[in-house]
Amino acid sequence: MNEQRPNPSPPFRGLMPDWRIRELAEQGMIEPFYPGKVRRIQSLGIPAISYGCSSYGYDLTLSPDDFRIFRHVPGLIVNPKRFDDRCLVPAGLHHDQDGSYIILPAHTYSLGVTRERQKLPANVTAHYIGKSTYARCGVIVNTTPGEAGWEGFLTVEISNSSGADCRIYVNEGICQALFTESEPCDQPYGDGKYQGQASGVTLARA
Repeated sequence: MNEQRPNPSPPFRGLMPDWRIRELAEQGMIEPFYPGKVRRIQSLGIPAISYGCSSYGYDLTLSPDDFRIFRHVPGLIVNPKRFDDRCLVPAGLHHDQDGSYIILPAHTYSLGVTRERQKLPANVTAHYIGKSTYARCGVIVNTTPGEAGWEGFLTVEISNSSGADCRIYVNEGICQALFTESEPCDQPYGDGKYQGQASGVTLARA
């Protein structure tokens, strides 16, 4: 690893590079944390959908503990202010020589949660975007923000826009976080409605 950094002295401003992500991870921004890109599951000797620290981002992994798929409930209209979880069903976990996975049916929407817990500093904002491997299969991870000062386990919103069922692998990469460090804001996330999200899926709240 190159020990020479372009501007290692704080305060840092801008899109966060790998060395800065590693610095803040040591202070608790991401846990567990993988300092480099993981491309293989060594214990199984198989390729992984990559995760860990990259040049200007961090690929988060999907937890196997809570994954729910939307279903049609006759007469039920989804209300974001009064979310009715009858429209969500837990997904079964499968295993084979390629790893552990959930089957996301065609044209279906789902909610999962990351294995990593994040604690964003009061001057850091995160943007969560999908991985290209899944995008090429028609699987979309909704782009969502992580506001400065937010902490918890990220609920990820995943849709299968293709006409075929697709595997979604757990304990492997699901989305990438891009971190931007800036001047401290006047209104960090504080006690917002999604603050301190637990290690399970957090439903929509008013």
